[in-house]
Order: sequence, then structure tokens, then C-alpha cells
Amino acid sequence: MVNETALSEFLILGSSSLQELQLLLFFVFLAPYIFNLVGNTSIIIVASLDPQLHTPMYFFLGNLSFLDICYKTTNVPQMLVHLMAKRKSITHAGCVIQLYFLLSFVGTVCILLAAMAYDRFVAICHPLNYVVIMRKALCLRLASACWASGFLNSALHTYFTFHLPFCGDNQLNYFFCDIPPLLKLSCGDTSLNRIILLIVGVIIGWTPLVFIVLSYVYIISTILKIRSNERRQEAFSTCTSHLAIVLLHYGSCIFTCVWPISTYSLEKDRLISVLYSIITPMLNPFIDTFRNKFIKGAL
Repeated sequence: MVNETALSEFLILGSSSLQELQLLLFFVFLAPYIFNLVGNTSIIIVASLDPQLHTPMYFFLGNLSFLDICYKTTNVPQMLVHLMAKRKSITHAGCVIQLYFLLSFVGTVCILLAAMAYDRFVAICHPLNYVVIMRKALCLRLASACWASGFLNSALHTYFTFHLPFCGDNQLNYFFCDIPPLLKLSCGDTSLNRIILLIVGVIIGWTPLVFIVLSYVYIISTILKIRSNERRQEAFSTCTSHLAIVLLHYGSCIFTCVWPISTYSLEKDRLISVLYSIITPMLNPFIDTFRNKFIKGAL
């Protein structure tokens, strides 16, 4: 019979093998995080204050910037503390809270990117009806649905993850609390968790991606029919930032949150999770700002 033990804390060992590089890694992690805060906060303020940017496109972009700040704040500050602390631990309650909000923000981003693709689809494929279709009420409903779906998805995963038995081993070989390392740590049957992770991953991760791809099939086919080169380039430019963010988000999220856990490697995922937490937040504001002439003009 397995001896189940109620754990009061988890030891975070993700950076334990990098003792000699911890001071360097602290500043390497800190700089992109500060850039993320400053860049995304600037985008939110500018989009709120400039009347020219009070459109559905920038409303969704403001939501995306806020989500980016929230997601990185749930794990990067803790990673910075653990790089400098001798005892790298997180309480059981802290781990539950961190996992819940991490999954909430990641899931919300996936669906929000699909809503942004729909906005671009209507703007380019149905420009005459854009103002009628993308009303403020619809934008608010779409954004609310994105947030609600992300938080409900996270509640499901968090509930089933922390109802698993843990048998005394509290060493989490990761940089923060996430589903795969917690499942590795559990001494119970995780088959139901794996099935839920796969099914919900398809709904929250793959389905929005398929919708985005289909939207851009129609968008690109419509743009190619435009005779004016100038108008064609202008139409393409309104989509490039969104496409770049989609590629960045799904390029790493596909392995950490969506890919079936049975084909997953903890060592590889640990590296991907760090890149996703550090590199992506530095690039997103850069993409949003320097690829967008309206935001540059407002700044």
C-alpha cells in the first residue's frame, strides 16, 4: 500500500544544477521581464488614451498585453527569487494558486488570438460591414468569453491535478508549478489527468489554432485579389504582428500545454518553459510596437 503524505510545500529544483550561473541568470531573466512590463504597459496606456486607437483591433491588443503581463508575473518573479535564495521552495497553497493563474492566462491567450483573427477576417474580407459587425458590445462579449473559457479550463485542470495523491517526494524538477512535473511527482493513477489534458488541450489549444489558420486562408486569398499593390501591402501589414505573435505563442505552448503528455519530455519542456517565460515577453511588445505605425505614431 502506498503511503500518501499531505505535502505542505514543494522544493523547486529547476535551477539547482546551475549554481555557478545563478547570478548571471538572475539578470538575464530580470531584463526581459522589465522590458515586458514597460512595453506592454505602454501599449495599454497608449491604446487607452489615443482616440485613434479606440478600435476592436487595439481593444484586443490591449487585452493581449494585459494577459502577457499577468502570465509572466505569475512565474518570473518567483524564478528570480529562487535564483538568489538558498532554499528554493513554494507552499502547497502557493503552488495551487500559481498553477491556476498560469493555466488561466495561457488558455485565455489561445482563445483571444482566435478572436483577433476573426477581427482581421471581418476587416479584410467584409470591410463594408466591419463597423456593423464588430460593434463594441460584440467585442466585449468576445473578450469576456475568452477570459471565462481560460479560467474555467484552469479550474478543471487545477482541481484534478491537486486531487492526486503525493507520497512524500516534494522535489519538483522544474522552475515553477506546472501540470507535467506535478503529474510526474504524483504516486497515484494519472491516466484521467492525461485524458483531460489531451481533450481540453484540443478544445482550448488546437481548435483556436485551426480557426486562426482557416481565417488566414480566407484573408490571404482576399488580399491576393486586391489589384492595388499599395492596398495589398497595407492589408498584409495589419496582419503581420498578429501572425508573428501566434507563431511565438503556439511555437512553445504547443509543447508545454497542448501536446499529448504521453509524448512529452520533462527535460526538454523545462527548457522550453524558460524560453517561453523569458524570450516571448521581450519580443511581444517589440512586435506590437515596431510593426505598427499607428502605435508608433501615438507613442
